[in-house]
Amino acid sequence: MSRLRRWFAKHGRDLPWRRTRDPYHVLVSELMLQQTQVSRVIDYYDRWLTRFPTLHHVAKARPSQVREAWEGLGYYARARNLHKLAKEVSPNGEPNHSLPADPAALRALPGIGAYTAGAVASFAYEKRAPLVDTNVARVLLRLYAPAHSPKSGVGQRVAWALAEAVLPRTGKASWTHNQAIMEIGALICTARVARCGECPLAKGCASGAVPVEPSHPRNRGKH
Repeated sequence: MSRLRRWFAKHGRDLPWRRTRDPYHVLVSELMLQQTQVSRVIDYYDRWLTRFPTLHHVAKARPSQVREAWEGLGYYARARNLHKLAKEVSPNGEPNHSLPADPAALRALPGIGAYTAGAVASFAYEKRAPLVDTNVARVLLRLYAPAHSPKSGVGQRVAWALAEAVLPRTGKASWTHNQAIMEIGALICTARVARCGECPLAKGCASGAVPVEPSHPRNRGKH
């Protein structure tokens, strides 16, 4: 997987949430990115943090103010859960790092599932934490277990086990590793087409030896 990290260092996009280790900022980006394209999130992310620079600013805001700031992103349960989380974690002005670093503790907070917990632990605290979203599941299953669908329960369990198994030894390296796999899924190994000739993981990819489903067209050659 060192090839993957080298590829990311050269080709990874410069996104604003990749420049921070503030757990609140990371959380905001991850919630916004659920069901929403990166290009749309960038503007909302900057505006949100200007209006609510800390968790405590969210906590003391009225629900109508939180909804107004989220207007246009859709899936408003994300904003409601962030408001509930802020009230729980930072009711009296506690710092953003009052968000826990442990994925299990993060999952106990409103609106945080397994992926978001892993993302905050990895990207804010540089913990050695696995994470699996749609892109990660697709990449890992195509790479190691192409017989499984990322949409199936079994496929999801296999993807999480693989995500844990391939993590680097350190949290700092895991930050790059997790970002890189997500980036491969977003830019190279997409749902519609896999650009196998550009993929740093093509050598040894198991998908080169199995037929490709028509719903997942792929360029010729090994992924």
